[in-house]
Amino acid sequence: MKRLIILIVFFLICGREGLMAQGSVGYYPWSNLLTISTNPRKVFWVDSRFQTNSLFSSLSVDILPMINFKRGEITQWYIGGGVRLNPLYRIADSKADLVTVDGYSVNVGVRIKPLPQNRNIQLALELNPYVKDKFDSGVLKSHFGVVYVFTKKKKKVEDLAQ
Repeated sequence: MKRLIILIVFFLICGREGLMAQGSVGYYPWSNLLTISTNPRKVFWVDSRFQTNSLFSSLSVDILPMINFKRGEITQWYIGGGVRLNPLYRIADSKADLVTVDGYSVNVGVRIKPLPQNRNIQLALELNPYVKDKFDSGVLKSHFGVVYVFTKKKKKVEDLAQ
């Protein structure tokens, strides 16, 4: 449980500026993941992923701090890693920790902005090596999804004059 508290405090301290900014939402249909993140246009951002289409005791949440290492007009390359938590595992095992750590992952990905008229709609491609909490097994996952990045509306010159 101490590991979990340390991880949560670390993520909150590192992501405190990004938590107040614009964010993004996305869906990875083949991985059954819903993602909500802080502003991915910043150098450092935090992504949280929620498992869908699963039993309640198998629902997991990934908390992934990310770093953009190359940003262009059309592509954004990033790397990060994090922890997968299962807050509902106690349904299946009453002796489990309050929040169970399922495992750890590393993410390497790219977001592509294919539409020149709307760069907020993006395609996300990722490689995601994942290991279980005791490092006894792992899997190389890949994700493909659609993301929408929210932005602040720019104030018009007329509004500023009033």
